[in-house]
Amino acid sequence: MDSEDFYDYQVNRPMVSLDDSANRQLTWPTTKIFGVPTPHLPFDLVVVAGIEPSMRWKSFASELLDLADDLDVSLFVTLGGLLADTPHSRPINISTTGANQEISRRLNVEVSRYEGPTGILGVLQDSAMKRGIDAISLWAPIPHYASASPSPKATLALINSLEDSLEIAIPLGNLQEESTNWQASVDELTKEDSDIADYVRALEESKDEAELPEATGDSIAREFERYLRRQSEE
Repeated sequence: MDSEDFYDYQVNRPMVSLDDSANRQLTWPTTKIFGVPTPHLPFDLVVVAGIEPSMRWKSFASELLDLADDLDVSLFVTLGGLLADTPHSRPINISTTGANQEISRRLNVEVSRYEGPTGILGVLQDSAMKRGIDAISLWAPIPHYASASPSPKATLALINSLEDSLEIAIPLGNLQEESTNWQASVDELTKEDSDIADYVRALEESKDEAELPEATGDSIAREFERYLRRQSEE
């Protein structure tokens, strides 16, 4: 998408880098759209990646949804992270919500109860719903004491949740290793500050108590289903 229409370059500045021949390259902030053919599935994928636009959100959403209409997109999935009181050392539970009661009931997801300021993902979901395109959101809670981006553990949890929602297998590359390294680095961070360490322990105890009744075979079954899908893909 044309970055000049939607980005304030004083807020999101272009980046200068050097290539292998030491030539300078300028990369502008923008939103990129990728078509992903998946002949082994009954549908293809369209992946949208970028940073939140600075202005003209209505036009941004309209342009993106026009493309979705042209490509006969049937499901619009947004993925994001939010700061929460959650420990980094425990599994990340993804929240999956639908835009309204009808979609939530039909797709078997929770209905969003959020009220307040929203970002571009909320605008895109609303725009998709008004176009008659099913829309769901996947949100990963991020510990606010370890909120530096990126968070490989949150990314991995989002991808796993997307796999479950679409019943597909997605290649993970080195993401599992990066997730483990990220958690280890945050472990070191908490050890250096006794206040943070005490706070994390309190979060762990609270989360363990809340989720103990849910530690059933459901999570094991989901992991096994993912394993079988990956074996089938390979």
